[in-house]
Amino acid sequence: MTIDESAPRTDPVPAVAAGLDLAARARQDGVRFILAMFVDLVGKPCAKLVPIEAVDELLADGVGFAGYAVGAIGQVPSDPDLIAIPDPASYTPLPWVKEGLALVHCDPHVEGVPWHFAPRVILKAQLAAATSRRLELFAGAEIEYFLVTRGPDGALGLADPRDVAPRPCYDARGLTRMYDHLTEVSTAMNALGWANYANDHEDANGQFEQNFAYADALTTADRVITARYLISVLAERRGMTATYMPKPFADRTGSGLHLHLSLWHDRTPLFPAGDAAAPFGLSDVARRFLAGILEHAPALQAVLAPTVNSYKRTGATSTRSGATWSPSRATYGGNDRTHYVRIPDRNRIELRGGDGSANPYLAMTAALAAGLDGIERALDPGGPGPGPSSGAVAGEPARSELPPTLLHAVEALGADPVVAAGLDAAGPGVADYFAALKRDEFFEWHAGVGPWEHDSYLTAF
Repeated sequence: MTIDESAPRTDPVPAVAAGLDLAARARQDGVRFILAMFVDLVGKPCAKLVPIEAVDELLADGVGFAGYAVGAIGQVPSDPDLIAIPDPASYTPLPWVKEGLALVHCDPHVEGVPWHFAPRVILKAQLAAATSRRLELFAGAEIEYFLVTRGPDGALGLADPRDVAPRPCYDARGLTRMYDHLTEVSTAMNALGWANYANDHEDANGQFEQNFAYADALTTADRVITARYLISVLAERRGMTATYMPKPFADRTGSGLHLHLSLWHDRTPLFPAGDAAAPFGLSDVARRFLAGILEHAPALQAVLAPTVNSYKRTGATSTRSGATWSPSRATYGGNDRTHYVRIPDRNRIELRGGDGSANPYLAMTAALAAGLDGIERALDPGGPGPGPSSGAVAGEPARSELPPTLLHAVEALGADPVVAAGLDAAGPGVADYFAALKRDEFFEWHAGVGPWEHDSYLTAF
């Protein structure tokens, strides 16, 4: 991923920035229906389809949802409705999906108060905590995904059956065979002002990545959710399934959600050091932020890698291509993709622990909470550590091993008050609720009996 960090990109869709309100902009664009959308804690996109005739009511009153039916959002059947209040700045026309369709991201409320279990509300609260320190978080996100099909028997296969090379990364032929899909997504991103700058075949067969410019953290999180929706719908139209599952194939590289993070003050970047001789060119603020990320890495993984399948990715020892590209220890280094945190240049750090199942709102919330703790406590990241495939180096500081399973990550979250407080930024109980969800997910998977056990034990005794 290459990002120009010379100036922040914060502009929403241009016509909204020009002063038109959402209703006027939607009518001008010929929009007939608006998806009023939000996600639950596990990232499920939830929406109602609102006709343009009701857009004024949508803006004034929001739209109601039965919260328990939504999914993982902290409600029981007897609770009052969630009322999704749209954020006009997030207005996104989607004619590539359906002519006359647009999307707007919403903040769920309950009885007039922002609902503190809603991921977008949580991120906004954590960003407000940074703003109180006169800091602003900017972020870029790398979206990786597979294009697959499922046979009548449920077997998973590649959407491109000719994509079989042992090292397919950047393969021009595989990229060209998916030209129609990739260019339609790219065209949409650029029309929306996201500045798509690269689309590539990733390291695994059937795996792709599409990049867009960085922005303030809330805008980037919204765009990750919109992009996942857009990519999925456009893939389905061509008979494919776009999956963000971290590790759909045991012998192939998994899909990450790498986050490029930087702090700003009054539109001035804080990460570059004034002293060119500073380690990696990073300022003291940047190094302390980095140290906070490393300090809290085990708990962060419960949010950045929040599924059972996530740990098939970070725990992988080999793939067909010869590399896993996923960190197993909380190390950092320069332009070296084997680390938990890569420092590609003096303007940003790349947090590589996240995967395709991560909720971008929660991921940025947790990372910001950890980084701010590093700043407040003046933590020192020490020297760069060896990569995950290297042995320990004498004199280098010990680095935390990342959790080997989701259960270990949830236990680390429960023992880390800083990351938990980040999840609770908008109100109490979210961290405990999220941990319980993930603990239940682990034990539901653990209770199943599958082919590995049949192969290992059926006639072993």
